[in-house]
Amino acid sequence: MPDNGFVDIHAYELPGVDDGPLNGFVDIHAHVLPGIDDGPKNLNDSLALVRAAAESGIGTLVATPHLRSDFPAVRVGELANRVQTLREEVERESISVRLVGGAEVSLAWAVQANDDELALASYGQRGKDILIETPDGRVPGLAQLLYGPRSRGLRVTLAHPERSPEFQSDRSQLEELVRQGILLQIDASSLLGRRRSPSQRLAASLCRDGLAHVIASDGHRAASWRPVTALADALGAASAIIGPARALWMVCAAPAAILAGVAIPAPPPVE
Repeated sequence: MPDNGFVDIHAYELPGVDDGPLNGFVDIHAHVLPGIDDGPKNLNDSLALVRAAAESGIGTLVATPHLRSDFPAVRVGELANRVQTLREEVERESISVRLVGGAEVSLAWAVQANDDELALASYGQRGKDILIETPDGRVPGLAQLLYGPRSRGLRVTLAHPERSPEFQSDRSQLEELVRQGILLQIDASSLLGRRRSPSQRLAASLCRDGLAHVIASDGHRAASWRPVTALADALGAASAIIGPARALWMVCAAPAAILAGVAIPAPPPVE
């Protein structure tokens, strides 16, 4: 893989973290914990997903199970232990992936959660950054609702906004959210989807216009449905749209800064 001129993707330090250097892509959105949401059904499937991630170039993988009412088995107080249990299995299998805890939080859950719960759902349970799922339908006052967790010290990354029919028809609200400091995460599958589909068109335009910050796999399986390996495949698609340097920034430097809870480094220009 080429050096993007801003970060050595083979081994680089995660700013503000003393866990040692990172290697490979940083995937901040993956459903890897077994048996609690629509991700892998069992431990073997989870390990297959992690192994596929490693083989595709992912060095850091964040477990982000759905925190929302239709997945009652996902309980925020149990997430750290579940991640640690899987981490031990990954180490036992000698898979070279760093596993980090997090969650994909529904807006309804985020609005109702207390400070401790929000911290437990944040990346690495640092209480600094949180991934909130873009609502399927129209949400009046979205900016005001997102202000709730932001007012409690959390930086918000909005997951896959390009899949929202509302934003597909009018992205002006997204532009305003970015101006307010909201970060946008694009799904790899959107960039790889049918050319000129609404989600592909919006994903490409958000990347091209410098509004999107991160590309993540949103991986649910090792292969077939929403494969974690899509992140590596999407790098080529993104490079064709914005250039390889900016594309690598979206899968390395920007997501690493989110995990660390530090300022996003200046991006290379869109080519």
